[in-house]
Amino acid sequence: MTYGRETVVRRLQEVGCDVYGQDELIVTVPSWRPDLRDPNDLAEEVIRLEGYENLPSTLPRPPAGRGLTARQRLHRRVGRALAGAGYVEAPNYPFVSEQVFDQLGLEADDPARRVVKLVNPLSDEEPALRTSLLPGLLGALRRNDGRGSHDLALFETGLVFRPREERAVAANLPVDRRPGEEEIAALNAALPDQPRHVAVVLAGAREQAGWWGRGRPADWADAVEAARTVAREAGAALGIRKGQYGPWHPGRCAELTVTVDGAERVIGHAGELHPRVLKTLGLPARSCAMELDLDVLERIGDTTPQAPSISTFPVATQDVALVVDAFVPAADVEAALREGAGELLESIRLFDVYENAEQLGEGRKSLAYALRFRADDRTLTVDEASAAREAAVALATGRTGAVLRS
Repeated sequence: MTYGRETVVRRLQEVGCDVYGQDELIVTVPSWRPDLRDPNDLAEEVIRLEGYENLPSTLPRPPAGRGLTARQRLHRRVGRALAGAGYVEAPNYPFVSEQVFDQLGLEADDPARRVVKLVNPLSDEEPALRTSLLPGLLGALRRNDGRGSHDLALFETGLVFRPREERAVAANLPVDRRPGEEEIAALNAALPDQPRHVAVVLAGAREQAGWWGRGRPADWADAVEAARTVAREAGAALGIRKGQYGPWHPGRCAELTVTVDGAERVIGHAGELHPRVLKTLGLPARSCAMELDLDVLERIGDTTPQAPSISTFPVATQDVALVVDAFVPAADVEAALREGAGELLESIRLFDVYENAEQLGEGRKSLAYALRFRADDRTLTVDEASAAREAAVALATGRTGAVLRS
């Protein structure tokens, strides 16, 4: 929108400026307006006094045929999947206080403590941008629990903010023309990294009690299953192993990993929160949480629809019970069985965990798996299924020290 010279001069004089010149205006701002530093600020004063409502409204014209990006589609799929699993979306403001990292039990050198601080925060108590979704979600959990809603399952997908290693200062862009590509690129380079994360928090009952049977409280396994749900929507293989980090209970925390460029990378954690964190934040007992990097899953995932392979030949089921040390993760035993069984293995399922010091020995546990074998071109014989089972057990024995339970 174009304003005449007389309008510009009159409006600037109204705010106390001295204006000289004809084609090019020389403006001296008053001492009580230190906020008027650039031509952009002067233009804003003119527009404000002339009335924002008088500016013409124009809608952008997006090119046809592009639709949603892969990132946007994954964002929507994850939200629908978690909502279908019983979670309620709870968006939060992206502002946090630096004290919250102490409350979450993060180490002094934890990268999550490096925050982007706002010049003009809405609240002096929360002057920084979040590096995790958990502070906002746990605050929502605490408020809802305090207001009588004790059975909670909340989720959020949103951006977190991480300062770049090399700090850049954003230049003031011109107001008389559209910025060039180089100017826009320089502006984007000054912004912090903004990966999209997904997080869930749970407390109370996961399954309600009723005439149909007893209920079940939410536990660490539900948080891990939420991570699996997200990974399935992204079409990515998610690794789960025992871990220890910040707010999670050291004995009930799982590291969430993926393989990126041939190397394993930790992209999140899931499990039960530490009792000390629950007490500090005023959260319900045995609360659980999960958070992972959704952008990494989007980069490595494959969401191309795959039709299931249905064989006309019967399945051969073989059960195996292995006794291992109590500290050996069931996932490691399953991975060894899966690799050792070979191509004939269709699926593997852990259906029983048994611990009895008198029968198994102190510090030992029994893991029972159901192995399903099937061939695409023939009916398997008993010998073939047994041979595949024995090969799986042999590899598990060598890797994890497992012993067949008699």
